[in-house]
Amino acid sequence: MKFGKRLKQQVQETLPDWRDKYLSYKELKKLVRLISSAPPFSYGSVEHGMAEAEFVRLLNSEIEKFNTFFMEQEEDYIIRHEELKQRIQKVIDTLGPSGSQPSEAAYKEEMKKIRKNIVNFHGEMVLLENYSNINYTGLAKILKKYDKRTGGLLRLPFIQKVLEQPFFITDLVSKLVKQCEYMIDTVFPVEEEEIMKERRESITVAGEGIFRNTIAALMTMQEIRRGSSTHSHFSLPPLNLPDFDLIQSSQLNSPIPIV
Repeated sequence: MKFGKRLKQQVQETLPDWRDKYLSYKELKKLVRLISSAPPFSYGSVEHGMAEAEFVRLLNSEIEKFNTFFMEQEEDYIIRHEELKQRIQKVIDTLGPSGSQPSEAAYKEEMKKIRKNIVNFHGEMVLLENYSNINYTGLAKILKKYDKRTGGLLRLPFIQKVLEQPFFITDLVSKLVKQCEYMIDTVFPVEEEEIMKERRESITVAGEGIFRNTIAALMTMQEIRRGSSTHSHFSLPPLNLPDFDLIQSSQLNSPIPIV
C-alpha cells in the first residue's frame, strides 16, 4: 500500500483530536511535484528558489507541530500515570483486606474501573508511539522523493535533524507503556482467556473506542517498519509484536475494517 493511503487511513482511525496533528504529506508532495516539474533552465531562478524555500519552511513547520503535540501528550501521560498509581494505593488502603474500610465487593468494583482506565491509557500511549513512527516515516519518504526528483541533497541533513527532535525520542513513553503492562500483570492478574474475551468485546461493543484505535496503530507500526525493497538506513527497524496473532484475529473479529 502506498504511504499516502496508509497515512490517510491512520488519520481516520486515530483519536478525533489528533487528526490535524499528522504530517501534511499531500501538501508536501504537491510542492515536490511543482519544484521537479519546473523546466531545467528555471533551476536557480527566483521562482524555483521560492518554491524550494516554501518546501523547507513547511518541513520545519511540521517538525515544530510534531514536537509541540508530542511534548504536551508526554507531560500529560506522566501526570496521569502518577494519578493511576495513587488511585490504586488509595483503593488498597481503604477497601483492601487490610484497609480502613475493607469491602471485597467494593474493592473489586473499584479495581475493575482502574484496570479499564489503565488499559485505555496504555492504548493511548501506543497511539503516540505510532504517531512518532508514522510521521518520521513520512518525512523520510517525502525527503527521498524530493532528492530523487530534483537532484537536491536535503534528505541527509534533515533526517539528522529529525533524529534529535523530541517527537522522535520515545524512550519515556515506551518506559510508561512497559510500566502499565507490569501494573496490569501484577496488580490485576486475570486468566488469559478472560483477557482475550475482554479485548474482543472492547472492539465489538466499543467500535470507536481506544482499543480499536490501538489495534489500528499496532498494525500500522508493524507494516511501516517491515523490511521492503525500499528499506534503507533511514528506515525504522522492524517491529516484532509478541501478540501479533491476537492482533490479527482481533482485526478479523472487528465489524469495522481497521486497515
